[in-house]
Amino acid sequence: MIYLNHLIRKDILANARGIVFDCDGVLIDSLDANTFYYNSIRAAFDLPEMSLEMRDYTHAHNIWESLRCIVPEDKFEAAWQMKLDYDYRQVLAHIKLEPGLRELLGWLRSAGQKMSINTSRTDTMDMVLDHYELGGFFHPVITSYKVARPKPHPEGVRMILAAWRMTPDEVIYIGDSSVDEQTAKAAGIRFWSFKNPYLDAEIMVPDFWTLLGCLRRAYGPHW
Repeated sequence: MIYLNHLIRKDILANARGIVFDCDGVLIDSLDANTFYYNSIRAAFDLPEMSLEMRDYTHAHNIWESLRCIVPEDKFEAAWQMKLDYDYRQVLAHIKLEPGLRELLGWLRSAGQKMSINTSRTDTMDMVLDHYELGGFFHPVITSYKVARPKPHPEGVRMILAAWRMTPDEVIYIGDSSVDEQTAKAAGIRFWSFKNPYLDAEIMVPDFWTLLGCLRRAYGPHW
């Protein structure tokens, strides 16, 4: 793995025409938001706050898997109903955009790069994008609701490739978890780790400002 820095080779985007982003832990810092959300569900069943293991698990998995992790089996149906009735707007205050994201997305768009999202989120992705006015950057946006087999199955990435009419070697996947790593490998596309040095990745991106700086040095302020 190469740790992204100002000495990175200048063909950093060689042959790349599109970038697929994970959402949580990449586009947004949602750890506090996810923790607030799932702890509120546990509290409804008089359960204590999540353990660190539960917190990390729910941050990387879809809501079906997460609810089965944090509530007893006999409480799952009631927890699912709570999820359906939950006003997610109260969670938005706990979400933060990753620093440098808007600037990076603007540069990538000016460079003609396609951008998409492949996320384990279900029905809250559009709300997050609308809240931060980011929807115009990404197409398509693939959630767990839009596939029969969510991550780490490559179905979502394959849908993106079909929409873009691209081959796997033309696309980069940026994610922060082993689920993202497995998804990229299953789809046969290049994988860049975001802030996680423990993944099997081509490049580790420490933050978006660093990535943007490397792109500007390699290709100029605009493509």
